[in-house]
Amino acid sequence: MSLRALLAEGRARLSAAVAAAAAAGAAPAWRAEGVPLEAQLLLAHVLRRPRAYLIAHAEEQAAAADAAAFDELLRRVAAGEPVAYVTGGCEFWSLPLRVGPAVLIPRPETELAVERCLALLPDAAASAAPAAPAAPAVPPAGSPCVCDLGTGSGAIACALASERPAWRITATDCSAPALQVARGNAARLGLGARDNRIEFLQGHWFEPLGTRRFDLLVSNPPYVGAADPALALLRHEPRLALTPGPSGLEALGELIRLAPRHLVTDGWLVLEHGADQAGAVARALVAAGYARVRCHRDLAGHARVTEASWPGSGFARPA
Repeated sequence: MSLRALLAEGRARLSAAVAAAAAAGAAPAWRAEGVPLEAQLLLAHVLRRPRAYLIAHAEEQAAAADAAAFDELLRRVAAGEPVAYVTGGCEFWSLPLRVGPAVLIPRPETELAVERCLALLPDAAASAAPAAPAAPAVPPAGSPCVCDLGTGSGAIACALASERPAWRITATDCSAPALQVARGNAARLGLGARDNRIEFLQGHWFEPLGTRRFDLLVSNPPYVGAADPALALLRHEPRLALTPGPSGLEALGELIRLAPRHLVTDGWLVLEHGADQAGAVARALVAAGYARVRCHRDLAGHARVTEASWPGSGFARPA
């Protein structure tokens, strides 16, 4: 069978599975839009080729073993397993990341949090430097200090490190398996501790940070309410990374409450949240004494990331 025919078969099988799942309330109807891409990703993974290869060699005959492997991957995805877990990887901020059931799959909307971090702490000299230095270099004293709280796969921390070689970046997570994934991603990208780029620490939110203070804290915390039907659609991903409790606001509230202890004067807190949580997050920030509270919308038009500065710590930027 040709690659073109295999892709057509894959699209048909996945489309039928998504339609059936949507009818049963086990998958969102919009997921059907991603079926062509999913089929390409699966076949490219089997062939160990880029997706462009499938187009350029559409009439190439697939080996029987490859066709069988593709069939097995289609079966898993049709049963609801995320493509990123099946292939073992995904792309975030144009960086190839490995992911698995220990971590949440990075979403495109989280790139907005990265964009806001880069905008809030502009560093033209650093952004002009090569993303992967030939030799590890220790960030200079006085460089911005940034912490990614609940790093998961390390997506946000790696994206920031790839854009700002001079930043001193720390990433925390309470999950040892998640940190193993994050460290692996950073190491493969030349952004790990050995390269003097990202420091990974295990612990609940701020616990491993001691008394350290940062210019910017960023987090994509769990924010889905415990009774939200969306959790059923995300059943393959770690529940700990999805829901913090009944309201979905528990982790966001904790971060807002404790962040001032770890921010320098006029330091920034950047939070991703649910599209219907922007008002509650903004009110909590204002009530806690933050200034310059602003919400930003993702490409789908949803209120997704809120930022605020802390005016009252009395601590200058760490040297």
